[in-house]
Amino acid sequence: MSAMRPGLTTGIRMRQELKVNPRLYQAMDLLYMPLLDLQAHLKQELVNNPFLDMVEPAEDEVEEKEEKEEDEIDWEEILLNGFDAGGRRAEYEEREYFTPTAAETRDLWDHLYDQLSLMKLEVRQILIGEEIIGNIDREGFLTCPLGQVFESVNNYLSDPNNPWAADTADDENPIDLSPVTMQEVERMLAIIQAFDPSGVAARDLRETLLLQLRDREEEDTLAFRIIRDHFDELVNHRWSELSKEHGITPQEVQAAADEVSKLDPKPGLKYSDSSDSYVIPDLTVEKVDGHYYVFHNDTTLPRLKLSRSYREVAADRSQFQGDNKTFISKKLNSAQWMIQAIEQRRQTMLKVMNFIVDRQRDFFEKGVEHLRPLTLREVAEHIDMHESTVSRVTNEKFVQTPRGVFPLKFFFSSGLSTDYGEDVSARGVRAQIKKLVTEEDSKSPLTDQAIVDLLKKEGVQIARRTVAKYRDQLGILSARMRKRV
Repeated sequence: MSAMRPGLTTGIRMRQELKVNPRLYQAMDLLYMPLLDLQAHLKQELVNNPFLDMVEPAEDEVEEKEEKEEDEIDWEEILLNGFDAGGRRAEYEEREYFTPTAAETRDLWDHLYDQLSLMKLEVRQILIGEEIIGNIDREGFLTCPLGQVFESVNNYLSDPNNPWAADTADDENPIDLSPVTMQEVERMLAIIQAFDPSGVAARDLRETLLLQLRDREEEDTLAFRIIRDHFDELVNHRWSELSKEHGITPQEVQAAADEVSKLDPKPGLKYSDSSDSYVIPDLTVEKVDGHYYVFHNDTTLPRLKLSRSYREVAADRSQFQGDNKTFISKKLNSAQWMIQAIEQRRQTMLKVMNFIVDRQRDFFEKGVEHLRPLTLREVAEHIDMHESTVSRVTNEKFVQTPRGVFPLKFFFSSGLSTDYGEDVSARGVRAQIKKLVTEEDSKSPLTDQAIVDLLKKEGVQIARRTVAKYRDQLGILSARMRKRV
């Protein structure tokens, strides 16, 4: 048996590898970008590539004048001397484009701290108040037990490094750093619960409703007594039990429950971040003489073109040597590719939306109940592109239609079979369920089985559990919970 000998050997081996062109990744990114992101990206490309020009639509009238002024500049000298081998002009070096951002807004905690600061309180009270406010969530509820506030404040007061510990002994009016009591914590909670918004700092839903009624001086009302004494029965709509308990009619209980429903179950949200999120549709669908037409909503998108001055200099390549020539060729090719990629993106989006309009014509004519099932694969096969490409085209894109503004993903949905041979969209079925519930007799609401039977009359084959699932997705209560007396 021969021993193995270590050593170096050489050999040839063949294997297959799939390498993706970096520009393909860039093209996919362009397809994925919403309109606002694309605007920012193109402005950044202008910074990085001197061969690109972006002319805003409003500048068309002055474009010719600007080009005449450019003719007076020695672009050849700038191009040859203004770039090093790295290919970046000093003027563009390390410049970035930043999109405008909204100014920071004040939230619920700022609002509560402001009210606390306006009160004449001792240091220990302020500490308790700040600890309570710090444990309130964005919906306005206190998220920790009062015992935890009690322990946290006392730990702080007993810390020899707190701001008042060193000076208070020599002060003529020393700050009281003795441990706080549970009664002090409870009194401070009551003070904060009187702050705006009404119902803030409650520990549960029942307490916030009671606080709101107390602020409205309605503690002697039936609604207050029901919430205080029979909250579970109220939540479960047990009107008969409540009417017997209070010696009144079920209709009076129902009226009290209606008053409760007008209260705010999450009072803190009115001070949550409510900065507007604007949507600019990428596409527009318009009906003209009975036909639907798709337009690309790119009026806000700067026009992209090659810089004429740089292009003229680059045309005579015999003037350039070495690195300068390589840089010019690279940037010019990149600019030309970018223009082509933007146009390809535009055409792809139009193809996808045109197919959607043809497939969903009933939706545009009659409404969401007539939305047909549609998958990404169907669109991909029709426009002869990969399914992932269609997914990128439709992601975070919006279209303005005669029926409103919708995300392109809205038009894609699974389907349910029907008696007449054509499938119906699951989103359309949900819309039908919502319509049936809206139009039902509130004294005799439709059960899930009744909805199944009504949909079957329309030819839609659906199981009762599917109706229950769709109803939950729509936030619709069960028939028993919807019933009014």
